[in-house]
Amino acid sequence: MIIPPNTPSTLPRRRRSRSLTQEVVDGVLAQIQAGELKAGDRLPTESELMNLQGVSRTVIREAISRLQAAGVVETRHGIGSFVREPDLRANFHIDLNDLVTIHDVLDVLQLRQSMESAAAGIAALKRTQHDIDALNTVLAEFQQLLESSKETVDADFRFHLAVAQATGNRYFVEFMSYLGQMVIPRTRINTASLGKETQTRYLRRVHDEHQEIAKAIIDQKPLLASKAMERHLSKSAKRLRTSLETQEAATQD
Repeated sequence: MIIPPNTPSTLPRRRRSRSLTQEVVDGVLAQIQAGELKAGDRLPTESELMNLQGVSRTVIREAISRLQAAGVVETRHGIGSFVREPDLRANFHIDLNDLVTIHDVLDVLQLRQSMESAAAGIAALKRTQHDIDALNTVLAEFQQLLESSKETVDADFRFHLAVAQATGNRYFVEFMSYLGQMVIPRTRINTASLGKETQTRYLRRVHDEHQEIAKAIIDQKPLLASKAMERHLSKSAKRLRTSLETQEAATQD
């Protein structure tokens, strides 16, 4: 089923760049729920979706990845992406739009701690030269963005996705793709302000922690890689808990 592209005057209005992917996902889900897209229907091509939604190819690809991870669509190489039959067993769901409080972000971060620490250890055992190149590329991009004072959220997410890909286990990749970049805490809360430090200093520390994780993976040291990832995510969790405790104490005064 091909949906004709919108004209420029009817392109959807976008609120925040970090929510573009979820808006595309929600749009496809809404069409499925309304019966405009049915099981077996082919989704528009990437180019057609770019015109329909008024977003970049990167956003479209991440949206398709989330839909794949959620079991909503399947991609047949060389043919396209198709709507799947609903799986009544698929009850697990995280509504990223509900991640609005520190409690919400902490709960998901706790899940990530266990999953990603394991992934880092496995990645250290299974990484290939392609994985090493991917890790180094995203680290270099993060550094360049940091020096240019540009947004680093996408590079941050792609680092964690690269670690998942280095495991050689598609389920780690699908899990990270399902969560998407909005699980990076600073997309939901100003994490730098929680630690009373500048955004630049905070991001430099994040970059240093990423480098430590990558080095352990590249050196094939699974225990060090797992611990480095655990420390990285634990620091974010600690900052959030400290802020939460401060807020709760203030409400009791």
